[in-house]
Amino acid sequence: MANTSSGRPGFVVWLTGLPCSGKSTISGWLSKAILETSRNVEILDGDIVRTNLTQGLGFDKDDRDRNVRRVGFVANLLSRNGTAVICAVVSPYRNIRDELRADVTNLIEVFVDTPAEICAQRDVKGMWAKAKAGELKNFTGYDDPYEAPKTPHVHIKTQEETVDQSGQKVLDYLLSQGWL
Repeated sequence: MANTSSGRPGFVVWLTGLPCSGKSTISGWLSKAILETSRNVEILDGDIVRTNLTQGLGFDKDDRDRNVRRVGFVANLLSRNGTAVICAVVSPYRNIRDELRADVTNLIEVFVDTPAEICAQRDVKGMWAKAKAGELKNFTGYDDPYEAPKTPHVHIKTQEETVDQSGQKVLDYLLSQGWL
């Protein structure tokens, strides 16, 4: 396992949850907090990754799994080289997340648990409305399943917590496990 110059191993915080659940917001908060510990941090956000790394993949199960595997591969490379990596990816299927937990070094699974109706209210892009109108097919949480993690390392309930409280839960876990 590779380490940073300070001798600390890298790790991957994998935020999973419905679209618009708060993954990107929490990853931004967490990135700032981790940077304050003098760690190198990279965010792999699902929307940005789909535009730049996995462009051309669709939204059927095979392509979603392929997308998650690619993000996991990049995250693993970065973490093996001492970087703290935060992945904010819907990753709706439990089997592929379980595969990541087995294959990615130092992966911390965080379930960003937000009810679909709250996600739809937060949606600034109008994706939930398009799914409801039948304009967007295979939308996770609407007409495509989201399989919640059974044993995440951290369970966040964004409808009950502020961003600071949710981010702090993850940060506290990282500190308690010696990652920071």
